[in-house]
Amino acid sequence: MICLEISEFLAALPANRAICGLDLGDKTIGIAVSDLRRSVSTPIHTVRRTKFTADAAELLAVLAERNIAGIVLGLPLNMDGSEGPRVQSTRAFARNLIRLSDLPITFWDERLSTVAAERALLEGDTSRKRRREVIDQVAAGYILQGALDRLGYMARTPPASDKPAIIQDDS
Repeated sequence: MICLEISEFLAALPANRAICGLDLGDKTIGIAVSDLRRSVSTPIHTVRRTKFTADAAELLAVLAERNIAGIVLGLPLNMDGSEGPRVQSTRAFARNLIRLSDLPITFWDERLSTVAAERALLEGDTSRKRRREVIDQVAAGYILQGALDRLGYMARTPPASDKPAIIQDDS
């Protein structure tokens, strides 16, 4: 199921299972996973893209091995919030992936995630070669962490009620 709203995604997730974040690039797919409490994102793997079937098989093997409960796909919106060809490609990837898996999928705005990942790797004095190897999985970590922070907030904040509070006067 593709969940267009993060609240729908949260409702579809079983308790105490990790979720993953994906950064879809033209040449690679970065993968990050959460802990079981869904509070911390950890970059774990990069899939070198070839054909969708092979990419999906490798991705689904990683997700099955880690007992992943849901997928957060980075949505590469333009800086003005509009959707371009990369967004269409990401949505098509989700539609194709949902045919192979029953895991819920949602999208998360990934604007500047690669920039943040690059900055973190530079601050960590990571070599240029190593940055190229891990940039997409670190970007996936930023994407997933943003979604985890939102999910955590939603879990802690009860939904607003339309009904006014009843105040009881015991005097």
